[in-house]
Amino acid sequence: MGIKNKEEFSNNGLHNTLSAGTTVQGDIVTEGDFRLDGRIEGNISCGAKIVIGPKAHITGNISSVNVEVLGTVIGNIRTAGNLILKGTAVVEGDIFTQTLEIEPPAQFSGNCDMSGQVVTQ
Repeated sequence: MGIKNKEEFSNNGLHNTLSAGTTVQGDIVTEGDFRLDGRIEGNISCGAKIVIGPKAHITGNISSVNVEVLGTVIGNIRTAGNLILKGTAVVEGDIFTQTLEIEPPAQFSGNCDMSGQVVTQ
């Protein structure tokens, strides 16, 4: 199975990983940091930081404190803190965040709200 729990240095000491070659159909809820390198067809709710790897693909909405995207997200992204779109990122959906960093040549198609208001899904 592609889901792993391993000890790494993070705010709460636990880091969840969904490996490349793994597909999940359904929603994921986690309080710890989450690294995604596979595919998810569903929503993700995270109480910490999500890293979407360069080969990862998400079809669904993301709600997290901080998000770093290197792969593809088809859906809305809501962060209470920072959103970083690395150069390999492709995002098709609306963004709600406090701060936004976009590296060239990242692709973003949607609306962006940086008003700082907490928006629920």
